[in-house]
Amino acid sequence: MTQATSVAMLSANYIRSRLESCFDVLYTGTNGRVAHEVIFDLRPFRSAADVTEQDVAKRLMDLGFHAPTVSFPVLGTLMVEPTESEPLEELDRFCDAMTQIRQEIEDVIDGTADRVDNVLRNAPHTAEELTATEWTHPYSREQAAFPLPFVRGRKYWPPISRINDAHGDRHLICACPPTGTYADNPKVSPSPDHRSEPPERSSA
Repeated sequence: MTQATSVAMLSANYIRSRLESCFDVLYTGTNGRVAHEVIFDLRPFRSAADVTEQDVAKRLMDLGFHAPTVSFPVLGTLMVEPTESEPLEELDRFCDAMTQIRQEIEDVIDGTADRVDNVLRNAPHTAEELTATEWTHPYSREQAAFPLPFVRGRKYWPPISRINDAHGDRHLICACPPTGTYADNPKVSPSPDHRSEPPERSSA
């Protein structure tokens, strides 16, 4: 347990040390270090480039990563918690991805990339979009799909593009039958995968 904890803390501080020149780090100790997690403050980029923590999270998908915790415990941040099982190669791959994203943010800030139509605001990029005949973005398909060399060898293709993240939270949709159905027939299943009675056991 002690070793696992030590490695997790070492991994978090390794990420901090590699990325602190790219992103502001919240909640460091008096020695500048963090514990088992490192929190990157992405709030300055909202005003500087119209880039949010959601944009960074979605862009990470193009680079083959499921985003770490977003906007917790502070709104507009990214909380990275590498486990003790992550090898150095994976930590470096993640740091390279975040460094690439920081450069893409800088491209928006200095006007190299469009402030609205850019790889961050449009991420993630699906295979359907990237292979379509028409391509209307000012950046290339290669920039969208393969921003770093390592992505080519282990490309993850996001199945869907971005949706309104808050819409589902604010407009709950129940797939269950109307409540009156249950009153008329108590054996009605609330979902296709749920059975009101246990399945018959096989004789085998």
